[in-house]
Amino acid sequence: MKLSIIVTTYQRPRALDKVLASLATQTVLFHELIVADDGSGPETADLIQQWQARGSIPLRHVWQEDRGFRAAAARNRAVAASEGDYLVFLDGDCLVFPDFAARHLALAESGYLVIGSRLLLNREITESVETGAVLPLNWGWLDWQRTRHAGQVNRIFPLLRLPGQSWRRLRPWRWQGIRTFNLGVWRRDFERVNGFDETFQGWGHEDADLAVRLQHTGIRRKDGQFALPVLHLWHPENDRRQEVENQRRLRLRLDDRASIRAELGLDRYQSG
Repeated sequence: MKLSIIVTTYQRPRALDKVLASLATQTVLFHELIVADDGSGPETADLIQQWQARGSIPLRHVWQEDRGFRAAAARNRAVAASEGDYLVFLDGDCLVFPDFAARHLALAESGYLVIGSRLLLNREITESVETGAVLPLNWGWLDWQRTRHAGQVNRIFPLLRLPGQSWRRLRPWRWQGIRTFNLGVWRRDFERVNGFDETFQGWGHEDADLAVRLQHTGIRRKDGQFALPVLHLWHPENDRRQEVENQRRLRLRLDDRASIRAELGLDRYQSG
């Protein structure tokens, strides 16, 4: 099974550098890593070229013009350029542990998508991570307890690892909370629904819309809690002026179970 990891980014080269560094330490080889760039400037391009020159990870850069928040289009372009049978979507400010790829492969199951969990780091510790002053991926449990006590992270229990598979299927039709900061989807399922719907312009709900359409085709949720945590770096609040319209689109999608394929989606970038 070929695993493609797709990392979405926009104008955060320092955060992206730490994400790429974490992906370079994976315990298993994955097929490719594609940076889905929503219009970043030359500093991001230079950073990616530096990583490509190192040759430590199979890395590609898929860029689109900066015309506002268009994460759906950036991800669709990246998927069209990818070769993997299984797609893992990751935000460009989410650091992963060395077993991230291995655990996604272990949890991948036909008929399911897999949603992982995250720990939210505050602004202070994020700045320390981006400068390299602290290395939280190397911390022990006592370090994390001190960080939680200091209010620098919102929770630490997702760092625990729990065995088993059956309990992960107990919420098969819950679409709430399915987001692309840490999401595994079979390529064939993603293509069936025509990927992300690019009519969702601006921040918010394009990932929930993808989840709802996948569920309309029968794809169920599998929880990756206590197996797939990521460290989500702090960032300023996104511009939410278009969120109301996106919420309206999502409600319409929820009410129409026959609505499966994205209106403007993946097929825009596929040939043949």
